[in-house]
Amino acid sequence: MSRLSATGAQTGLSRIIKPDDLPKPGATASVANFPRVIQRPGESVPQTPEGFKVELFAQGLSGPREIRVAPNGDIFIAETREGRVRVLRAADGESSPSANEVFASGLNQPFGIAFFPNGNNPQWLYIANTDAVVRFRYASGDLRASGKAEVVTGLPSGGAHSTRNLVFTPDNKRMLVSVGSRSNDAEGIRSLIGNLQSWFGKYTLGASLGVETDRAAILAFDPEGHRIGTFATGIRNCAGLAVHPVNGEVYCSVNERDGLGDNLVPDYITRVREGSFFGWPWFYVGDNQDPRHLGERSDLKGRITIPDVLLQAHSAPLGWCFTKARYFHPNITATALSPNMDHGIDPSPPAIRLSGFD
Repeated sequence: MSRLSATGAQTGLSRIIKPDDLPKPGATASVANFPRVIQRPGESVPQTPEGFKVELFAQGLSGPREIRVAPNGDIFIAETREGRVRVLRAADGESSPSANEVFASGLNQPFGIAFFPNGNNPQWLYIANTDAVVRFRYASGDLRASGKAEVVTGLPSGGAHSTRNLVFTPDNKRMLVSVGSRSNDAEGIRSLIGNLQSWFGKYTLGASLGVETDRAAILAFDPEGHRIGTFATGIRNCAGLAVHPVNGEVYCSVNERDGLGDNLVPDYITRVREGSFFGWPWFYVGDNQDPRHLGERSDLKGRITIPDVLLQAHSAPLGWCFTKARYFHPNITATALSPNMDHGIDPSPPAIRLSGFD
């Protein structure tokens, strides 16, 4: 189990959550603890470990959800609520952007952003809308799209989770797209459980059907949008999707299910191997069965992948990245978290770093 260092209420605090530490379902009541947005108090900034500093870089954005840095250093931001992608440009060390432009607008809840092909000279910018992957012609330094969006492939949409993320494999042969579940706990597929048992072997391990078809999964396409298959299943909502820069392995930060108490089910960050199944909706963290699905899918027991790093339940981890920056250990990854509304106590939204992903 990798060590987790969390920067939150107490900067530098280290925590580790193990599968054996999990409470029983319903140990505490589930609640709706909605956040309240307020103005930034004065010049306050997030607390940081020694040697780090936080400064205001850009403001006035509308619903920014995901950031990707182009090979030339330009910063692309998905403003999901406004249906657009913005690009900021700043020289190294500058405290504010020298250019601030809308690269593309008229998008449908954009989230994931990827440059293709990998390397220093991408020709396309891919954007994951909530219902489709689209792409724009791109040349290094472009601040505005030079043409209209081209639809690459449609995606399942609607329901609880609207974010879609995407990455390309290091060989540029596959585009992986994460699609969150439609519901919290697959309430709509209970009538299909008997059929799922009889169809065992016909579908990918742990695949959901009905209204959850191709949901809670990472889907695989070629760069032109032709469906290749399903890379992994049982992943309720892989909001953060990344590829290890050295070994090319796929990683996810995952928002797990609600309704089982303050400390269930742990969110997680994990390596995702092709063909793996992470349990949703029938099981969680191995063979722990969701009490709302007792007796269902016993054929899956013992075939569930346990996540690498468990996080505090309802932390709602979002975007993250690998870094080789010299101020971290060479194999440390970094991620940003935000609070979730299904928690009876203040989850103290931290930024965290994880070690051991070598």
